[in-house]
Amino acid sequence: MSQPSLAILWADPQRKIDFEQWLLGIAHAHHLQPATLCAASADASFRRYFRILGTGNSYIIMDAPPDKENSQAFVDVDKLMQGAGLLVPQVLDWHKAHGFMLLTDLGTQTMLDVIDPHDTYAHTSSSVSKNLPLYEQALDALIAWQLASKPNVLPPYDEALLRRELQLFPDWYIAQHRGLTLGTAQQATLDKAFDLIVQHNLQSPNVYVHRDFMPRNLMMPYAALRTSAALAQQLGVLDFQDAVYGPITYDIASLMRDAFLSWEEDFVMDVTIRYWQKAKQASLPMLGEWKHDFGEFYKAVEWMGLQRHLKILGIFARLTLRDGKPKYLADTPRFIAYVRATCSRYIQLKPLLRLMDEIEK
Repeated sequence: MSQPSLAILWADPQRKIDFEQWLLGIAHAHHLQPATLCAASADASFRRYFRILGTGNSYIIMDAPPDKENSQAFVDVDKLMQGAGLLVPQVLDWHKAHGFMLLTDLGTQTMLDVIDPHDTYAHTSSSVSKNLPLYEQALDALIAWQLASKPNVLPPYDEALLRRELQLFPDWYIAQHRGLTLGTAQQATLDKAFDLIVQHNLQSPNVYVHRDFMPRNLMMPYAALRTSAALAQQLGVLDFQDAVYGPITYDIASLMRDAFLSWEEDFVMDVTIRYWQKAKQASLPMLGEWKHDFGEFYKAVEWMGLQRHLKILGIFARLTLRDGKPKYLADTPRFIAYVRATCSRYIQLKPLLRLMDEIEK
């Protein structure tokens, strides 16, 4: 039998040996061709993904060192999403001790790959963006995921977690990336802003939260994998292992305030209104004022988005400074713009806006 491709680099020689033994051990049962193994992608974590050919299909292999990645969470959430009717990779084999996993392949084309970032209401004679049907598909997947929600299944997105995430901003972006030490008044401003952000977001009803629901993690329909009419036009969903039970506003904020492209507010509001309408029709949990006032719901989405923006600024700085992945830091101006846009809209956040100006000067 052919040996696995040597194009894959391994920092740990023993892990390379363990991987090759595992792969050769499962190759016959799944009709795999080890010589076709090649790199597929990597992400912001310590996970890597390979693609390998089989008889008439391709497969994905996840390399997730168990001392750094929680693959059990991936398996658990994968089952939840399948139960909700979402299209996600199926786990075909898992070497739990070493963190190797064989998955079905959802294809190579993400929603981000096919979006036209220039097709906005400001740049077209039509009142409807050609990107809108893609976002409608994303909303359908999101609603299905949220409808499956049950308490006490996923970890809670509680105050402790919200604050831990916010703390990434001062710890990594301000202190490490900007090299700044906040003065007493500045620290008080940041503390008060964090209190307000947490307070607003804890008021939201809770559902299942993907936590990184955006076009880069949504896969375009891949005909070879559609085994039923119900899956024929679904977007596939990836990168869901960090899912929690928390604010219903989080994933729609993540979808429309993307890490890799920015939309004008008219398009953001259009899609968010469509989500709001779908969520109400599906009887998803909503605060009383949200049901009748989209403005109140949109405000809640913005406050939730602000928590995410600050967290991501910290994460991108950490990826650069600790993990040697500088490409993410190039997108920090997008998130600074998101933070400024939200802070400029609400009087309670004006002090945070001034603090951002001081940090960025």
